[in-house]
Amino acid sequence: MTAPRTCSRRLVALPLGMVMATALAFLPNVTASAAEAATTATTADATSLSYVVNVATGKGPSTTVKKAIADAGGTIVISYDQIGVIVVHSSNRDFARTVRKVPGVQSAGVTRNAPLAVQSTTEVGATRVLSAKEVASAQAAEGQDPLEASQWDLPAIKADKAHEKTLGSRDVTVAVIDTGMDDTHPDLAPNFNREASVNCVSGKPDTADGAWRPSASESAAHGTHVAGEIAAAKNGIGMTGVAPGVRVAGIKVSNPADYIYIEAVVCGFVWAAEHHVDVTNNSYYTDPWNFNCLDDPDQRALVDAITRASRYAERKGTVNVAAAGNESRDLDADSITDPASPNDGTPGDRVIDPHKCLDIPPQLPGVVTVAATGAKGIKSSFSNYGLNVMDVAAPGGDSILYQPPAAPAGDGGILGTMPGGKWAYKQGTSMASPHVAGVAALIKSTHPHATAGQVKALLYSEADATPCTDPYDIDSDGKIDAVCKGSKNHNGFYGRGIVNALNAVTK
Repeated sequence: MTAPRTCSRRLVALPLGMVMATALAFLPNVTASAAEAATTATTADATSLSYVVNVATGKGPSTTVKKAIADAGGTIVISYDQIGVIVVHSSNRDFARTVRKVPGVQSAGVTRNAPLAVQSTTEVGATRVLSAKEVASAQAAEGQDPLEASQWDLPAIKADKAHEKTLGSRDVTVAVIDTGMDDTHPDLAPNFNREASVNCVSGKPDTADGAWRPSASESAAHGTHVAGEIAAAKNGIGMTGVAPGVRVAGIKVSNPADYIYIEAVVCGFVWAAEHHVDVTNNSYYTDPWNFNCLDDPDQRALVDAITRASRYAERKGTVNVAAAGNESRDLDADSITDPASPNDGTPGDRVIDPHKCLDIPPQLPGVVTVAATGAKGIKSSFSNYGLNVMDVAAPGGDSILYQPPAAPAGDGGILGTMPGGKWAYKQGTSMASPHVAGVAALIKSTHPHATAGQVKALLYSEADATPCTDPYDIDSDGKIDAVCKGSKNHNGFYGRGIVNALNAVTK
């Protein structure tokens, strides 16, 4: 994306007016080779980069591969033998090229351009934090939390009606793979799942207490906001989440400079798979490439690694939900100009085919890709779109100039929790994806034995089919802003439709 660097790839905050304590014992099925790596890994020097090396799954790296990694100047950080992904640090700039030639190595690539000594989401525009006066003066209707009247997004997907049936099951956990989560927030603490929370920034799980939180030096409120949208408790305080009775975990993957690298996300998906997480929310894009091209050996290796991890989580029963992005792009177009890659090096315009150069995680196979809608139920001005790319749509907000909400809601953005016990409005597909994650959690609550595939099928079949907005002139200037292709039941703006929380708990 071309906006200033943010930790959330898909966080579109529109002008709203609005340490390392590695505990491999907590990660089941990380085999002896991972433990050996943990004891032999050394701190990277200022010239080291991080790499993924992909081998056959199930057995771990062979003696030949391990020796080749060492001979090429690499140090194994961890090996995820379940999916055949090895995370390596090396200061040898020819490391990946050298290791690719080794028998048993299926692909290998560098995950970044900036050295490790230098330590992305989907939100648009400015964040409007509610003042203490606004919070104190909020008037709650009977049966509602104080700020719920400002949440136009809940009735937009019939979540308010769903809550009359159920708030969701505490046996269901949604993990927020993101910038970190403030679990001490009064709207999140009642539903926080400590056992499923972790820091994955290095590519290796860190289970130190509080490691999943954004540090005091970071401004990353994104993950906390997303968590509140999903599972803010219905407790007479603040706001209400889409699934306020389920539990929520924090999986931190962004480093202090707000970069989200592949090895961190691989760790996050594997962690979720091994800790019985039912749904993951992914409101970010992986750095440094906005699109990862399969004809580039480094980028292909990154796609390979993260695909293995996300697929592994799905096989373990996890539904992975991702934000579509905020660049108003047609991801089904013949070509797209990507001006911002690599974003940790020297970016330059490159014309790519989005069918061969993938925006990840939303274009990963099996992932539920979510477009954003505003208060009028129309595709948000910023939301990416694309036939056969968008799976469903959900409220992500929009400018009040384009889609003003009905009273008493006064902001076109989405309300969420903020670190330090606060609440704020944000906009973006980052805000749409959590609604879908919440609805998926309600489906899992209602159908506890459903597989990930079955939950997705219900999510799609229970969505409200929404026809193309044609013509789409969101700013009313007489010019078409985007072209929607497809039928009422399956199109490039809304996929199978706008998710329906009431259907999730009644059908």
